[in-house]
Amino acid sequence: MAFLDNSGDIILDAVLTDAGRKRLARGDGTFKVTKYAFGDDEIDYSSYNANHDSGSAYTDLEILQTPILEAFTNNRSSLKSRLITLTNNNLLYLPQLVLNERYDRTERLNLAGFSSGSFLVSVNAATGIDLNDKEATQGMFIVGDAPSDTSKSNYIRIDQGLITDKLDGMKQLSSELMEQQYMIQIDNRFGSIVDINESEQGSPAFIDDDQIATYYVTRGVGSYVSLCATGQITDPQGDSYVGAFDGDAEIITGPRGTKLEFSILASSNLQNSEYLFDTVGNGTIEDTVATKETYKVLDTTVKVTGVTTGYSIDVPVRFIRETGVVTP
Repeated sequence: MAFLDNSGDIILDAVLTDAGRKRLARGDGTFKVTKYAFGDDEIDYSSYNANHDSGSAYTDLEILQTPILEAFTNNRSSLKSRLITLTNNNLLYLPQLVLNERYDRTERLNLAGFSSGSFLVSVNAATGIDLNDKEATQGMFIVGDAPSDTSKSNYIRIDQGLITDKLDGMKQLSSELMEQQYMIQIDNRFGSIVDINESEQGSPAFIDDDQIATYYVTRGVGSYVSLCATGQITDPQGDSYVGAFDGDAEIITGPRGTKLEFSILASSNLQNSEYLFDTVGNGTIEDTVATKETYKVLDTTVKVTGVTTGYSIDVPVRFIRETGVVTP
């Protein structure tokens, strides 16, 4: 990786995505560039100087002359911040994606030494039962603080909206800003995406050469994407009330867009073998108080990106596998 000197002529440095290179390699003449993306990962907008001594022509000169990264093909590292085009020039706020753990079944496990700030995914039934997950034949879904409905395991919820108290939180986002589709990326060696009721397993749109699986979930298709609550809001305890931000039920203070809810199923490799835990895992932890068990852990992240705005969030995930009883 290197920097390109941007102080002179404009430089266009582009690379094909994994999917693009695959189609180009067919060699049948059908390859055609139909989509492209720009990013501004290198730019520090705090360099803008509205009071420059030399006048307005120099206010953004430092930004324009910032060296830019040479294009590289690792899709996990490039274009972290994608540029978007909006027709409304009067916007004062842009929506964000925020983890919402204020509803039943959306909390991470609050057990010292186990979660490390991550969502836990048990890889087999024994592990799930030991960690107070549902007592079912699989138990290979997200473990969290005990939900009121113990027949179901926890899940990840991400809300979209404006984090501001300057606008009415009872309203929805404009259609231009509202996410209708999300992209979820997860290491295919470790797990796959399922719905929160564990009845619908997603199919990746593609798996790249780094074994990163990309799932697209669309509002109105399946049970992953729906509108955030507006107007009548239901409290996690089941009591209804009206308000923009009452009872700590909602995490979005301003106008709300859509919400994304999904769970994670451990791969068969993690279910049936300790090989990946031993080769790319993060060691072993012990519970010397409760279950007297030892567990192998494997940490990763699941990246969620809104297709409309390009805003993304990384969700920390820890796969965990019971290995045996701690020796006194």
